[in-house]
Amino acid sequence: MRIFLRVPARLTACVVGLLFSSSVMAQTPTANSPTSTSTPTSTSTSTSTETEQAAHPGEQVYQTYCAACHAGGDARAASLRTLQNMTAEALNYTLTEGLMSAQASALSDEQRADVIEYLATTRPDDRWIASNLCSDTQRAVSLQNISFAGAGVDTAFSRNLSAAQAGLDKADLENLELAWAMGFPNVSGLRSSPVITDNTLFYPAASTGYVLALDTVTGCVKWSYDAGAALRAPASISDAQEDGQRYLIVTDEQARLHALDPDSGQLLWQVSGVVDQDAATRLTGAPVHFEGRIYVPVSASGVARGADPEHECCDGRGAVIALDVTNGELLWTYVTMPPASYTGAVNSVGARLRGPSGAPIWSSPSLDKKRRLLYVTTGENTSLPATDTSNAIIALEIDSGQVRWQFQAIADDVWNMACSGRNPGPNCPAAEDSIRKDWDFGSAATLVTLADGTDRLLAGQKSGHLWALNPEDGSVVWQQRVGEGGALGGNHWGIAVDEDKVLLPISDPNGGNRSDDVIHSGMYAYNISSGEPVWEYRSRPDCDNGRADRVAGCAQRYGFSAVPLVIDGALVAGNIDGRLFVFDNADGRILFEFDTADYFETLNGTQARGGSIDAHSLAAGAGMIFVGSGYERFSQQAGNVLLAFRVRQAAQ
Repeated sequence: MRIFLRVPARLTACVVGLLFSSSVMAQTPTANSPTSTSTPTSTSTSTSTETEQAAHPGEQVYQTYCAACHAGGDARAASLRTLQNMTAEALNYTLTEGLMSAQASALSDEQRADVIEYLATTRPDDRWIASNLCSDTQRAVSLQNISFAGAGVDTAFSRNLSAAQAGLDKADLENLELAWAMGFPNVSGLRSSPVITDNTLFYPAASTGYVLALDTVTGCVKWSYDAGAALRAPASISDAQEDGQRYLIVTDEQARLHALDPDSGQLLWQVSGVVDQDAATRLTGAPVHFEGRIYVPVSASGVARGADPEHECCDGRGAVIALDVTNGELLWTYVTMPPASYTGAVNSVGARLRGPSGAPIWSSPSLDKKRRLLYVTTGENTSLPATDTSNAIIALEIDSGQVRWQFQAIADDVWNMACSGRNPGPNCPAAEDSIRKDWDFGSAATLVTLADGTDRLLAGQKSGHLWALNPEDGSVVWQQRVGEGGALGGNHWGIAVDEDKVLLPISDPNGGNRSDDVIHSGMYAYNISSGEPVWEYRSRPDCDNGRADRVAGCAQRYGFSAVPLVIDGALVAGNIDGRLFVFDNADGRILFEFDTADYFETLNGTQARGGSIDAHSLAAGAGMIFVGSGYERFSQQAGNVLLAFRVRQAAQ
């Protein structure tokens, strides 16, 4: 029986290396790489040689419990190279308290120590920062004009900047050039958006653990703050409080919130965002500030732990916490369901089952000042019974956290990582009990006021749906659907709006020998009032000129997943295959295109390459566009470079 239990555990034990997806060195350029600037001398920062690693006792632990997923058995799992660039501290937290603690419970203390030692790299020192420090005359931080205060641009989450806010107009966006590039050591993906003022970019630099205040024009470092853990969600900044203080908020992989002084980078306060102590918690969406409070989405779900057949599936639930921005004091908590309890059922290997669980809040909240409502979107349930709060848009009263109304887009969607692949594991619910689609909301709800004064609440979903609701009561005004949706399809990270249009990115990966006409990867524009289509751009693979060698899954992964950004009537969008696009919102015409999936010379001397553009990687302000290029999750192309674009300079 012991062996029987461990065989499926071996297949899923490390299934969520996706949880950190934290590190990678620049890979050696191929001969077909047209803009290669340097040839890296190493593809790994591991302190052991390959011979030493082969003899290491931790290798056997890895091969027994982890390799089935991390060697390509699950698209969500990070590669061995990525795991070998995680620090011992990050690995230990992941295996003991983080999302893989359930999977790692089968390991003895000695086995866990061995596999950590086998995989871990030494965290790089800060010389890559010190080499690019600003001069004394450049270190002043201006907070006079904050063009990009958080992931949504504004509290309505419009993702829309005027020409004045961005310092760019539509004509400028047809004539961009690369101003500078910064590489980050031991990083495989960039997912966070910065805060931008008229001279400073505040950037959470992924698994480096550093928040950097960068000069927007030159990219030099004004100050750095070490959070002590990988950084995950976008940064946000508060309004000035009564004493004039502003608070720069970032969150880390250990679900902690850090409030920094934006002038100096000094820590003002730090608190935990964990609602349930025994649940693996993540803070993925950006906090939103209003009237001296910050509203923080919490994405604890049990989705990863469900992959372990012996886990009593599942625990974790979505939540929102409201905190005093000046000190981090908890003011109220909303949860998407009661705590999970034992249901009396057991799975096929005898583990007792718990529920309900899930309905995490992956996305950022949006705020309705007129109605004093906070809008949040939720994910699927991760164990039975299904609740009416999953795959939902929910309106909360900002003063109390009480539910005003809720709209469930798709019911009975109970899914966890045991449902991945062709043969569902013991913790995947039966088909008669769940549609098992993983059709959660990763997109924030966007509040829009039309020219006639009518309000609409808009949100995209991984099912491929675009919903338009009446914000008074959550009733459906109209809906559209693009493509088939799925775990990797539909709308992932969000939408943007521009006057009377809503812009919907769709990630619809090719696979299963489907014909080209049914692949709906692309960008779609709809009229907000009527829901009628305005224009569409169907994305297709571009694997020529060496891109097939530089871009993982080039022929299959070419959709739009990252949340886009509107600037003065133009749409900035990033493709999973690394291409940066600027569209004219009037008709979908391409104004500008740039291939970021390449190698770049960097300001700080760190070897760097671009890759997939995903998550919250697009931002603009101070006359610049900033793009985080690289995202290894879901077998996409890793990368570790922040690119800054400006209007092309006249030749001297």
